[in-house]
Amino acid sequence: MKNDPQVNHYRDIEQLIFSYADYIDNGDFEAVAELFEHGQICGSPGLWCNRGYDQVLKMNQRSVKLHEDTGTPCTKHVVSNLTIEINKQADTASSKAYFTVFQALPNFPLQAIISGCYHDNFLNAEGQWRFRERNIVSEFFGDLSHHLNAEMLEQ
Repeated sequence: MKNDPQVNHYRDIEQLIFSYADYIDNGDFEAVAELFEHGQICGSPGLWCNRGYDQVLKMNQRSVKLHEDTGTPCTKHVVSNLTIEINKQADTASSKAYFTVFQALPNFPLQAIISGCYHDNFLNAEGQWRFRERNIVSEFFGDLSHHLNAEMLEQ
């Protein structure tokens, strides 16, 4: 099973999906931008879309609050209900996953601040899976005031 190429493809794609959550939670916006160097990330249909390293980096630097005491957004992205479909002939894949973001700060008790679905498309280029597109469909909202800057909350 360990040498099954199909299993390895799934694991590689899972790693991309989970890396995004880890990088955001650690405030590593450069690593997030690298994930989308050859792709784009978009918000709920038609709200916004950023393509490539520079746009994704600027979007996160502009929109996500980093807290002084930790240098992070003080969040935990939980990704669940992941399904992955691979098209071997086209070297593409798609996935869907639920996400819930929790946040806690000294004066802000632990709580879910947003949840929804990731709809992702991937491309296998030279044996390496990469994001082609991530669509974030946010469905439920809590208090985002400690996570996003004011101009992002108005969208």
